[in-house]
Amino acid sequence: MIRSDIPFAGGLGSGAAVSAAAIRALAALFGRRVPNEDLNQLVFEMEKIHHGTPSGIDNTVVVYERPVYFERGKDLELLTVERPCHIMIADTGRATMTREAVGRVRQRYDERQSETEELFLRIGQVVSSARHALESGKQERLGALMSENHRLLRRLGVSSPELDGLVDASIAAGAMGAKLSGGGMGGNMIALADGSTVQAVRRALSLAGAVTVVDFVLN
Repeated sequence: MIRSDIPFAGGLGSGAAVSAAAIRALAALFGRRVPNEDLNQLVFEMEKIHHGTPSGIDNTVVVYERPVYFERGKDLELLTVERPCHIMIADTGRATMTREAVGRVRQRYDERQSETEELFLRIGQVVSSARHALESGKQERLGALMSENHRLLRRLGVSSPELDGLVDASIAAGAMGAKLSGGGMGGNMIALADGSTVQAVRRALSLAGAVTVVDFVLN
């Protein structure tokens, strides 16, 4: 039996976390240690079974246990967080499978290739700008980019009314920005808050229908 505090099918990398833990435990049983590079590839193969065509982000973050900047096909880059970020996670209570979200995006690409490619390009630009904001400690800028990313993902068709409601509620309560997490279409969203707004954002998320709200400091 597996017990985990990470919600299943919630956009938080639960599948990658369980796979990495299982492989490490099996290796330890036989007195072996799997190097992170090899473990990352093994977990990625598990992700393919679960999700079809995963991005590779979840397994990379889980294995290296650090914030990373990820681009498929490029070398791994570890991120340095200039200022501690107060992250809040709210669960919509609606389970969703990454495979379903990936399939929806693929169908959209087949039907509207030019428009979808433009969204991909814009999302990539937002992510690059967000990296700079995170590494330079510009949290208000980071929050604005998170919200912009959510708007783009919504146009891509991978948000949901529940996610949109929680994103809007958190920002109205004082969060600097918010976006869906993972593949979307349900699961969890994340918001960037500060010490003066955490409680207000927590209350707003609960009132907006969040099943659970947790927070942590990224540094």
